[in-house]
Parts: sequence; structure tokens; C-alpha cells
Amino acid sequence: LKTVYPGDTLTAISDVIGVKENSNGKTGVVWVRTRGENQRGETVLSYVRWVMVHKKDPSSPAPDFTAPDLPDAVSPDDLVAPDYKDWNSALAGSSWRYDDYEIGEKIDHVDGMTVEEAEHQTATRLYQNTAKVHFDAHAQAGSRFGKRLIYGGVVISIARALSFNGLESAAQMLAINAGTHAGPLFAGDTVYAWSEVLDKAELSDGTGALRLRLVAAKNHPCSDFPLKGEDGKYHADVLLDFDYWAAIPR
Repeated sequence: LKTVYPGDTLTAISDVIGVKENSNGKTGVVWVRTRGENQRGETVLSYVRWVMVHKKDPSSPAPDFTAPDLPDAVSPDDLVAPDYKDWNSALAGSSWRYDDYEIGEKIDHVDGMTVEEAEHQTATRLYQNTAKVHFDAHAQAGSRFGKRLIYGGVVISIARALSFNGLESAAQMLAINAGTHAGPLFAGDTVYAWSEVLDKAELSDGTGALRLRLVAAKNHPCSDFPLKGEDGKYHADVLLDFDYWAAIPR
């Protein structure tokens, strides 16, 4: 919602907006609206997330089920447009702009990236995610996978980086609409990605927005755009199904 600069101080405030006990009676889903404010009290970021948490006492009665009413996607009217009137295509590495993309178009980003133990551990530490499932190889030897799981944030970052090949001018992520981590990723796997243009919006004279579906798959080149099987479930190799708005010069 606002640009953040070096030297700014950010504070996060979260409000619980929904709760739902799971059928096992031991866990539940909590919906939270989190907003980030700078030192002037200005909201720079706002988002909804839902997480599964353990009940402190499984025998205690759960709060009444309350689910927030959420839109399917962020409205283009709510997007904050950067000024791309002076966009330099040569420096960007591509002459493709807003008008060169069509709704329904699919783009194979071609390149693959293999993820190794050292790099995903470094990235996860930078993200300050200390979950045992990502760090404790000894404990995970007895898990259902038998090894450490790569943090989902690494998958999003890699897929977004791979999407540069074909979306070179889609320079800034404006909003995240939805996302699913459809399958696990492990060290030694290779990530591929493809994108589908879901929608377009003109934001200003120099800037447009593409609503993009970014799909990442492991050990499976994306030339045939795998997503779901005949049973309607995600293909076994699909890692990520990510829906977001990106700014692009017109």
C-alpha cells in the first residue's frame, strides 16, 4: 500500500477474524488480518492469512465457527500503481509490455533450478522460519517423508525468479490473491514454472497490471503445463499454485 525505505521501522498488528475447530478436536483454523505500519502509523501492507494451530486443551469447548467473508481476488481499484512512464525496455531486457499479453495465455518459463540442502537452509534462516520440519534432519528421519521438507517460501521465491523468462517487464508484485502449496519439495529436486494470464487491468497512463497464475512443478518440465489429473486433484509433481497481480509498463 505504501513504499518502504531503508531506515523505516515496521510494526505488525494482527486481528483474529475467524475460527474453526477441525474434526479431530485437537486443532483448528484461525483466520487473521495482519497489517504492517511504518513509524508514522501509515499502513504499508495488509493481508489475511489462515493457519492451523493446536488446541491448548483438546477437551475444552471450541469457540463458535466464524469464517470471514473474503473476496476471491484483490480488486484492481485497490492496487497502488507505480509510475512506469519512463520505463526503459533495454535495461529491463525485454520489449514486451502490457498490450503484448492476452487473457488465457500460458507461458512456459523453460528454465529449471535444482535446490540443494545448503541453499535452502540458508534461505530458511534468512526468512526466520525455525520449524523443525525444515531444520532438524535427525527428527525428520522418523517422519512420513524421512527427510527435511523445504520451506514453502523458498518455492515461491524460486518460481517467481524463474518467471522472469517470459515476464521480464512484470517488475513488481502488487497483491497476492491466493495460493496453494500443493506438494512437498526436497533437496535434490528441480523446480520448473509456468504462468497463465488470468486478467488484465489498466491502472494509469503508463502502468497496467496482469493477474497471473504461477505454477511450479518438480522434476517435470512445464511444456505440457501439468496442473491437475483426471481425478481433479493436483498432479503429483505440482508444488505451487499461486495467484497474484503484477505491475507492468503499458
